[in-house]
Amino acid sequence: MDSFNGFRLSPSVQKGVDSAGYRRPFPIQEQAIGPLLEGRNLIGQAKAGSGKTLAFGIPLIQAIDQTLPKVQAIVLAPTRELAVQITLELQKIAAYTQVRTVTIYGGQSMNVQLDALRRGAHVVVGTPGRTIDHLKRGTLHLDSVKFIVIDEADVMLDMGFIEDVDYILERIPRGRQMSLFSATMPRSIIQLSQRYMADPARVMVDENELSAETLEQFYARVERDKKLPLLLDILGKENRRSAVVFCRTRHGTRRLARELERHFMSVVSLHGDLSQNQRDHSMSLFRSGKADVLVATDVASRGLDIRQVDCVVNYDVPEDPTVYFHRVGRTARAGDLGKSYTFVSSDEAHDFARIASMARAPIKPLRQEDAKRELAKPLLSDQGPRPWRHGNRERQKSNPRRYRRYR
Repeated sequence: MDSFNGFRLSPSVQKGVDSAGYRRPFPIQEQAIGPLLEGRNLIGQAKAGSGKTLAFGIPLIQAIDQTLPKVQAIVLAPTRELAVQITLELQKIAAYTQVRTVTIYGGQSMNVQLDALRRGAHVVVGTPGRTIDHLKRGTLHLDSVKFIVIDEADVMLDMGFIEDVDYILERIPRGRQMSLFSATMPRSIIQLSQRYMADPARVMVDENELSAETLEQFYARVERDKKLPLLLDILGKENRRSAVVFCRTRHGTRRLARELERHFMSVVSLHGDLSQNQRDHSMSLFRSGKADVLVATDVASRGLDIRQVDCVVNYDVPEDPTVYFHRVGRTARAGDLGKSYTFVSSDEAHDFARIASMARAPIKPLRQEDAKRELAKPLLSDQGPRPWRHGNRERQKSNPRRYRRYR
């Protein structure tokens, strides 16, 4: 399909799409928009940066009855930053309509959100925890919702969010249209989706990683005390506009950001201990180019569209191999080129072996000494994704509220 005109959108929605600069549909958009416009449930998988938000955003805005001043669509997202980003995309599409979109998430003043909801909203984009807060207060009513989207579905239907998702969906009338989107869609999540969706269309555009043509992936075998010098060397040599460096923990993120600042790097951090204003400020500096290095936990690995990122560094190897593909998906977006580097210490060798066994595009040794050291082989017990990254299932069961929100 050469343009979005083939979908026969309403003139106001088509004008919004055109004015936002969207010209030719990406594959996920070309294959998903049609079934959604027809009212079908849908499961959509496509690699990071391939345009999934537009794939559900256009049918969502098209479905809104602008004469009905009630919430008619809800989009659930795991992080505050992703919820805000989705809202901005929907507002572009709806720029020439009367559709009003409100974002609700923890960390922002409840009064700000209450005022926005009182003024009227057709679409709510929210994180599960704050959405439930509004439902319990009686400040959000979902009895007129007819369109539901669960973004980053592999996380949202995992143990950390599943109870919250159940709670919200129980308050939405039957017969609603539902879609799930993610860059990774494990078979277990597809099976779990059967409890929510009847006869969904499946649009599986490609694998959960970017191709070797757009993304060069490297690894280095390096012990923890040697990671910082290697990072400084890479950041110094890379001809880059900006880079994202991922750490496993909030403490590690803070510490690494301070170390980079000592070496006169223009750096900001992003993690769950920051207030919403601090998180917004960090992202604003990074997006504007005033800071060229973002050090983050996996709060930044999900869905954030930052087009100028040329380089991703996995300073720590993620425990869940699927998180790796979300991390490296922050670069090489929408056809751009990018590089990723993964630092593998001895105690992370098996975690990296699981990633390497899942990757279809090659992850190449960075240096000669990395090529000479044989990679660990994944253990049989290591096959498949581990429990959600914030801890094992026993920890989650002992304190379920703590692990409910993806931070």
